[in-house]
Amino acid sequence: MVIHDSQRAMRKLSQVGYYRLSGFWYTSRIIRTSDEGLSFRSDDFLPGTSFEQAYDLYLFDKKLRMLMMDALERIEIHIRSVIAHEVGRYDPLAYRKESYINQRLLNDGRNGKPSTFEKWRNKLDLKIQDSRDECIMWHLSQQKEIPFWVAVETWDFGQMSKYYAMLNGGMQAKIIKRLQLDNKQTLTKWLQCLNLLRNRCAHHSRIWNRKHAVVPIPKSIFFDELKIDARACERLYSAICIMWYLVKMIGPGSTWIRQVAELFDKKPNMPGCSYESMAFRNQASLEPDSETRLDSCMQTTTASRGPRRGLVQFLQHISCASVSFIHGAMNIALLITSQRCAPDASRRCKCPYPTPCPL
Repeated sequence: MVIHDSQRAMRKLSQVGYYRLSGFWYTSRIIRTSDEGLSFRSDDFLPGTSFEQAYDLYLFDKKLRMLMMDALERIEIHIRSVIAHEVGRYDPLAYRKESYINQRLLNDGRNGKPSTFEKWRNKLDLKIQDSRDECIMWHLSQQKEIPFWVAVETWDFGQMSKYYAMLNGGMQAKIIKRLQLDNKQTLTKWLQCLNLLRNRCAHHSRIWNRKHAVVPIPKSIFFDELKIDARACERLYSAICIMWYLVKMIGPGSTWIRQVAELFDKKPNMPGCSYESMAFRNQASLEPDSETRLDSCMQTTTASRGPRRGLVQFLQHISCASVSFIHGAMNIALLITSQRCAPDASRRCKCPYPTPCPL
């Protein structure tokens, strides 16, 4: 590894820690084969690897976590509200009642131990007692029961995910209908995946080149366009697609995916650090003329809405894998935006997307 400024490198190692930084140069270590025929990462680095690149990748990962948290916050607040509305409409204290819970999770306690639901409820009671939220404290001071729509303010992403997973099928069906999904288990798996990502981001863990549990991908035009393969289902690309689906549904005017795309435009060019490590598709998986068509769409958008720094540059100047990412990002934005073509025929886009054309 090349170190251009040894004093700066020592300072950054003391500030960040060797172990944390080493995760960012791991993929730049050369793979060798042992005498037994087993592959391993050696202590030698790919040519051109520098400490500065590894530290820049660390900073890139930090900015990426902040963008992920931005989307996760919106998703968490929205789904909490949906659950409180759909279940709480039947009983303000429904979150405490067993009648809304899958029976299997009410009877899974063994040898006098609490059931899954009882453990969840006991943990919630502790959080309510420890809460410093003014509304919670007022209800407690008045010795009033905490209604559903107030109690959810104490939930974290994990508690929300577990509560949805515990609900009976009827309640889950009402919630997924609000989220425009058609499979109850899909949302269960999504929330588990996003909760893991949220915890990694909140605890400042690396999310670059990390796996998560395999997530199901619905059969729909939206997701079919993204061509999420089996490998992508356990990498960050699938999580980004899921988050964008939910964020765009919550706020149709969101530009979150554009911010993500522009950040990837600035990813450090480090040996061994490819976009494919996050399962962004490579050039071979794109249709033969998709790059040309995408470029046409992007140029049209730039001409009609002003410059969008990073997107066209993203397409033209960096790796093939990043082209496939912006292809996916633009697909998402195009498929669910509500904007229509301008009446002026000279500005009408000739892209292949379904009508009415969003450009």
